Amino acid sequence: MNLLCKMLSALVILPAIHLPVVAQQHYNFDMEDINATTRLPAGWSTSLAGEQNSTYPVKLDSINKQNGRYSLSIEKAKDGGGFGASSLLIDPVFSGKRVKLTGWVKTENVTEGYAGLWMRIDGTDGLVAFDNMGSRGIKGSTEWKQYTIDLPYNEQKATAIYFGGLLSGNGKMWIDNFELLVDDQPLAKASLKKIVLTKAAADTIFNSGSGIQAIPADRQTVDKLTNLGMLWGFLKYYHPAIAKGDYNWDAELFRVLPKLLAANGKQDANKILEEWVDALSKPDECHSCKEITMKSNIKLMPDYGYIFNKDNFSQSLVDKLTWIKNNRSQGKQYYFDVPPGAGNPEFSHENPYKRMSYPDAGYRLLALYRYWNIIQYFFPDKHLIGEDWNKILPEFIPAFTGATDTVAYDLAVLRLISRVHDTHANPGGTILSNYFGKYFAPVQAKFIESKLVVTGYYTDSAGIKDKLKPGDIITKVDGVKVEDILQKQLPLTPASNYATQLRDLPRRILRSQSPTGEIEIERDGKISTVALQRYEYNKLKNQLDYDPHPADSSYKLINGNIGYVFPGKYYNRQLPAIKELFKDTRGIIVDMRCYPSEFMPFTFGAYIKPSLSHFVKFTKANVDAPGIFDYTEPISNGGHNSGYYKGKIIVIVNALTQSQAEYTTIAFQSGPNTTVIGSTTAGADGNVSGINLPGNIFVYMSGLGVLYPDGTETQRAGVKIDVPVQPTIKGIKEGRDELLEKAIELINK
Repeated sequence: MNLLCKMLSALVILPAIHLPVVAQQHYNFDMEDINATTRLPAGWSTSLAGEQNSTYPVKLDSINKQNGRYSLSIEKAKDGGGFGASSLLIDPVFSGKRVKLTGWVKTENVTEGYAGLWMRIDGTDGLVAFDNMGSRGIKGSTEWKQYTIDLPYNEQKATAIYFGGLLSGNGKMWIDNFELLVDDQPLAKASLKKIVLTKAAADTIFNSGSGIQAIPADRQTVDKLTNLGMLWGFLKYYHPAIAKGDYNWDAELFRVLPKLLAANGKQDANKILEEWVDALSKPDECHSCKEITMKSNIKLMPDYGYIFNKDNFSQSLVDKLTWIKNNRSQGKQYYFDVPPGAGNPEFSHENPYKRMSYPDAGYRLLALYRYWNIIQYFFPDKHLIGEDWNKILPEFIPAFTGATDTVAYDLAVLRLISRVHDTHANPGGTILSNYFGKYFAPVQAKFIESKLVVTGYYTDSAGIKDKLKPGDIITKVDGVKVEDILQKQLPLTPASNYATQLRDLPRRILRSQSPTGEIEIERDGKISTVALQRYEYNKLKNQLDYDPHPADSSYKLINGNIGYVFPGKYYNRQLPAIKELFKDTRGIIVDMRCYPSEFMPFTFGAYIKPSLSHFVKFTKANVDAPGIFDYTEPISNGGHNSGYYKGKIIVIVNALTQSQAEYTTIAFQSGPNTTVIGSTTAGADGNVSGINLPGNIFVYMSGLGVLYPDGTETQRAGVKIDVPVQPTIKGIKEGRDELLEKAIELINK
């Protein structure tokens, strides 16, 4: 998911108004209905992450309009990063297969970025479908023209549809006269979708709270709750009745939890748990359930925690659990699915309980159980965590149940997901701002030679360039040594490896709840203190972190004989021109210190390979036996191509190289002339799965295991690097890109 998509997914919108008939809803598609207070089209939102974006103001316009009296304009009004957007919310109470948006756009002097429409369909588990015209954006000055976005629509998953206009870069745009079509019919004519509530969805008695305000943290209670959490997860993913949606499994936890807390000793606790299992219907014999045994196509076998350990439960309870395991649910379930296309798990019907900013003790325990069991049964890289995941559950029970406020709960979640060691695990929402603060330093800094070094600027204001210079070493922040802050924040920084933690930590170290502060720096051996003005995120030029090279194009010539490609701006439609420009070059540098704008493994990959060959294979969760991870068949790219590019290919990587960038690098490494240089990449490849937690916390995980064809793991380790290269403080001071210099040197050898 690209940065603009992530930012648009954070757009704050007014809540949906649920009405029984589509035709009764009036949507202000033509922007003629004006809010008398805001003087903006009624129902339209112009806020990003809860803040008005002053860099890109959205205004009503009565002069430039395509139809009627008004249009809406978005304009780059001052220096700053991000983008401007407007949006309208549609309540998806209709039936259909596809949703098509049409809208009129006019532009003026749009440079560097683009203008366009965008549409996003949200579901119970996050993003379902999205298009922001990123590959076909509008540039320059254009008269009114109608544009279209067409997305698949899943009526069972969809919970909200947002659409509007967006402007990235410079210039101005106008939008007007929208229409939404459902299966090519106007929205007003769409039929209502049929909503059939499962027993689980109808059980809402605990939706406002578990009724459990406090849970003891003594050893006996923790032992009981460990057994309960492991049993709760096993039943959730294995019992056929739960898989059908016959039980709200969150609610069932809150029904058994008070009894277990009151149990006197292990024997009494185990009796309660056995009675709980007995209350579920005994599964019918499953004739299609295969025996769970290790085979050559299996990477990992299930781990059921302690529930089958000798002398933990009674033999009668173990026998009942064994029957459930051997006669388990098969295929898609109410709480999860592993779609055949993407292959990463989806976790359906996991209520985020959005109104609970500080969930009660029962719900905080539920958050731990939910996340721990998802990792236990569906994280393909659990074997790479580096410690026994079973021991994590009892360790974290006191931290979750004893969290005294929202911030303490957020920190417990951060510490937990950090123990998975997955760069994809970073949370969304407010969990970071609650602790680290909403104010950011205006300087970019990176860890170089184990020092926190100034490398750039997010703003030109407040004379920051006069106060701080590239190469300055930051030694203290608000009077605290950087190394002390580093050690405190490492356990709160989810990442696959240390290099990627160091990638993410500088902004957090310089971040604060206060807009003002000071930093101590070392320059040429001298120490000085600099007053620091901090800013809210959308006031800064944050694109600096994600899109540093080059400002004008995705490809160019260096010294007339070396090709250079920056995938962060690359589109496959450019490939013919690239081939023509690079046909006489000695080599091509692919600068993968970014996130690719478009999928390149099978397009650009075929350009640099003479024949078809394997480059990757996956492991994915087994929908018929959660906890098993199967190997997929290897994936190949390339094809018979006598005209493939025969010069050297140098791919530059570092910790910014993540996910699709790592996957693309692996694809290019299967070419005959490819050399990868740089430093450890993010070590988080594969499709991403989202997880809702109580308190409206949304976290992620890598949903596929990604391996080289020879079985070499990419998770945590990152891609294979042929020539290690790191920047130096001296190079930063001199304004040099030492990795690019090394790439040029290798091509000229």
